[in-house]
Amino acid sequence: MTAIKFPATCPRELETVADWWRFAISTLTRADVALGQGTDRVEDDAAFLILGALSLPLGNLDEVRGCRLTFDERDQVFALLKRRVLDKMPTAYLLGFTEQMGVRFIVNENVLIPRSYIGELLASQLSPWVETPDEPMRVLDLCTGSGCLAILAADAFPQADVWASDISAAALDVARRNCEMHGLQDDVTLCEGDLFSALHGERFDLILSNPPYVTNESMAALPDEFRHEPALALAAGDDGCNVLVRMFADAPKHLNSGGQLIVDVGHNRDLVEARFPTINFTWLATEGAEAGVFLLTREQLL
Repeated sequence: MTAIKFPATCPRELETVADWWRFAISTLTRADVALGQGTDRVEDDAAFLILGALSLPLGNLDEVRGCRLTFDERDQVFALLKRRVLDKMPTAYLLGFTEQMGVRFIVNENVLIPRSYIGELLASQLSPWVETPDEPMRVLDLCTGSGCLAILAADAFPQADVWASDISAAALDVARRNCEMHGLQDDVTLCEGDLFSALHGERFDLILSNPPYVTNESMAALPDEFRHEPALALAAGDDGCNVLVRMFADAPKHLNSGGQLIVDVGHNRDLVEARFPTINFTWLATEGAEAGVFLLTREQLL
């Protein structure tokens, strides 16, 4: 493999945001960086890195293209770009945050970088599946990681009692910081445990989950960028369904009558349907994927 060439010193001839964006796109493209951790295009990843480093709004690239960077700012962007290319560090981890559905979340290597398709569904209050989004309800974000889905759910369902559970204490520390950042520390109940183990009979009207679903084969082939994410949040056995098997076994005990389980399994539809051939899944289309998220009722799981 040819070694990646990267400038030894910060190129001072790059003065404006537009200069650095062009340079970042070229550099990331030549380095063949892996995407998919919040950005799917190299142009967007470059913009995220530069605007995030400069503490500028992420959607304002066109408005600041001509702005000149100070020498210190150029050094900062250069150092981050170097780590992105040479260390294959995801941009969100370099910056310490990302945004999903326009909402900012703190992230580090203890949590998966938020990108679940469920976020898109929550933006429309899970219509038409949730018929009364403004009435009191109980919601659980299972395998919460950074707490992103719990926080988006609290915004989507203002009268909801929202809970979030994760097996990782380090992940829950990040979730706690995110809840505090959004003023939800008294509105989202955090629990540490393996799936439902810390919930002690609590029941919910809606359970959301972006659980581990990566197969062993895919884990072995992961790009370097994805290896910075916690394996605990990714790996799920030969067919990616190990966690789902345990989730399906216990979910009915934690769902109210008519309650719904909504789960993001990425591109694993065929594997999921093969593992559970007797279950009639409802697949929910989003702009990002036609069949990444399924819905099941409590009654279907009994």
